[in-house]
Amino acid sequence: MPSDFSDSFLRETERHAAWGAVQLETLTAFLPEGPWTADLEACRYRQGDLELRVGVLGTYDTSEGSWMWGWANPGLRGTEVVSLAAAVERYGRARGITELTEEVLDLSDFPDPRRAAETLAFTGMGVAGAPGYIGAPAGPATQVYFLPDDPQVPRAGLDAVALPRTLLTGAQLIGHSAQHVVSGYFDHHGVPHRTEGDRIVAELPGGGAVEVTFDAAGRIAGVEAGIVP
Repeated sequence: MPSDFSDSFLRETERHAAWGAVQLETLTAFLPEGPWTADLEACRYRQGDLELRVGVLGTYDTSEGSWMWGWANPGLRGTEVVSLAAAVERYGRARGITELTEEVLDLSDFPDPRRAAETLAFTGMGVAGAPGYIGAPAGPATQVYFLPDDPQVPRAGLDAVALPRTLLTGAQLIGHSAQHVVSGYFDHHGVPHRTEGDRIVAELPGGGAVEVTFDAAGRIAGVEAGIVP
């Protein structure tokens, strides 16, 4: 059985690593404390005094170490609450990313199955363009993952001052291809950028530019931003 993800999946994950990590922090800060409930037929999720429209991305069975995509759940298949998950499956099929198209993935042989499940949730969030994901216990051995689909959830913007830390943190999440992390971050924020040898140069909104350089091993060697006041 596989004990790691495919290169195509990891490349996709890294496209979302930098912006996704910041967005998850934003979502966590936004969600209130309190117990949760969900009405799947109505696509509603309530936590504390906050109610959000959501979709079901997938579920993780902690006893078996297996992940099931929401679109593959027999009780939810074809319903509105798994429409975002179904979009993830179509994206994966169009690009040949097996992890996004198999109904159930056995993660039990992974070094850390729970981390592998979180990686699937993170990548699904990124592919769907959702403002984060919410993991919640749905039973003694089941964790369900929701995607917010609601304009109430704030979306993190590009922060030029925090950019070096943001890109370096994102590059460390998977450690597969830092260039995918950087280009994916700029793509997400709609920032024009170009690759010039061992560097990526992006034009920042409002003027100025940022230059990200990479060392011989493909790691981020430096992030230099020229910000116009």
